Amino acid sequence: MNQINTYRLVQQLQVLSLYMLILLMPALSNAQTTYCNPMDIDYKYNFEQLNEKISYRSGADPVIINHKVAGRNEYFLFVTISGGYWHSKDMLNWKYITANRWPFEDMCAPAAVSVRDTLFLFQSTFESRPILYSVAPEKGIWEFYNRWTPRLPKDIGPWDPALFHDAETDKWYMYWGSSNVYPIFGSELDYSKRLAFKGEYKAMFWLDPYAHGWERFGPNHSDPFKPFTEGAWMTKHKGKYYLQYGAPGTEYNVYANGTYTADDPLGPFTYAPYNPISYKPGGFATGAGHGNTFQDNYGNYWNTGTSWIGLNWAMERRIVMYPAGFDKDGQMFSNTRFGDFPHKMTTKTWQGKGDELFTGWVLLSYKKPVTASTVLDTMSAAKITDENPRTFWAAKQNKPGETLTIDLQAELDVKAVQVNYTDYKSDIFDNNPAKVYTQFKILTSIDGKKWDVAYDLSKEPKRDRPCAYIELPRPIRARYVRYEHMHVASPVLAISEFRVFGNGSGKAPQTPGNFTATRQKDTRNADLKWDKVPGAIGYNVLWGIAPDKLYQTYQFWHDDPNTFELRALNVGVPYYFAIEAFNENGVSEMSAVTGVK
Repeated sequence: MNQINTYRLVQQLQVLSLYMLILLMPALSNAQTTYCNPMDIDYKYNFEQLNEKISYRSGADPVIINHKVAGRNEYFLFVTISGGYWHSKDMLNWKYITANRWPFEDMCAPAAVSVRDTLFLFQSTFESRPILYSVAPEKGIWEFYNRWTPRLPKDIGPWDPALFHDAETDKWYMYWGSSNVYPIFGSELDYSKRLAFKGEYKAMFWLDPYAHGWERFGPNHSDPFKPFTEGAWMTKHKGKYYLQYGAPGTEYNVYANGTYTADDPLGPFTYAPYNPISYKPGGFATGAGHGNTFQDNYGNYWNTGTSWIGLNWAMERRIVMYPAGFDKDGQMFSNTRFGDFPHKMTTKTWQGKGDELFTGWVLLSYKKPVTASTVLDTMSAAKITDENPRTFWAAKQNKPGETLTIDLQAELDVKAVQVNYTDYKSDIFDNNPAKVYTQFKILTSIDGKKWDVAYDLSKEPKRDRPCAYIELPRPIRARYVRYEHMHVASPVLAISEFRVFGNGSGKAPQTPGNFTATRQKDTRNADLKWDKVPGAIGYNVLWGIAPDKLYQTYQFWHDDPNTFELRALNVGVPYYFAIEAFNENGVSEMSAVTGVK
């Protein structure tokens, strides 16, 4: 081939490459880069209440493991009673996997750990059960690592277990506990005997709600019933052991994760005065307890947890995950500020506490007017914008073409939506993908007359999405946003929340004035008060144990009272508080920090 022909061939290849790139550009631009809690996975219909004839989708007690697959670190998600697990390469797109071998009656509150090239898995149990292992979990191939674990005394477990391998010492441990009577337990495991218990197990710690306000039971810690501790998890950071636990109960908005610390994996453990480490009592996806802590491929920490629905059954739940980490003083934290608004999925090591992941897209749909094509009984369309997962709209029929239309009351930049379905009078007791899938369209309009399709889920492979989060390919200027129904498996079309995110073009609200925090005689409690700001949608009260450690957040709506009794404090610990307001245009400056003793 002469030089002229070679040059022409190169030119043709360059033109072809450019043409292919142009063809691919729409697909590339549509690639999702954000996520929104609750996690958008195909939650499974839960067989826990099969004998009660109650049908609902649920997920709880999550464990995400970063595990190496063919030289690349990827992610595996294990969830209570799901008949399998999920696999992801990017923490955005999760593929459900069924295994060749699975704990025989399915799995509650699973324990998992990655050690070298092997993923280990163990279920909660009060009987003798095997530990499984896999060197190809992405293919669903599991084998028995052992055939049994010794049975512990009645009621002790190991329920809600955690497996921990200390890479520096090459020693193995198990922690467990799920009770309002017993503590969190721990024991070393004997690797030479296929991870049998080594020596005696012992108590690590008990709950102390008389000193730790957040460990009190009930909504906003208001019930005198004895609280539960559960969901053990161990993280080692810079030589320190952080033994985490969930409390006070999964069926409340204040379900949270706390930690004790020690210099040895079996203690003695010291209560962390900054507890809880992951706490989200306000907003749509409330509750953050019983999860795990893991690192992504960039070294960032994340904390997973369980968010409460509790509509069809008290244990009806969803999965959440939040940026987490350790500050320069070794204080562990989880960032739940705007925790159920869209966040960027990180592609690098983040700074500080991960606030940079918040997209700045705020909720545009709160309490906005809604019209529905049909309404079943009293389940009105207004309930899909109230940010309450336990209220819902239902259509007269589950048929294609049913619609919900939100009037944003102004032209705004719409950037994402989330559709949360409700299993109202569901009769589904299997997870057959041929019938259990979700499809709908999202349409937008400036005038309510001419409509454009912003997203069409029927163009994608079929899968079930009970908490479907859709990041639009590009921002769309619109006043009206419409959900057009295509398919859900349940006999009734019911939606608890149709959430619209984006931004307006006006000014962010002013900082709330006259913010005060007053500690009560019972120092587990503090009275909060602030002035409401005209034009605000909501407020975040921020607090922590130092002016630069305001790691806790409680979100309130503008139509909530502007006074609140916070019952989550630790006795003997000074606290610092601040507040910020937000609306459709952005977030105010944070108020001055005020300290209370």
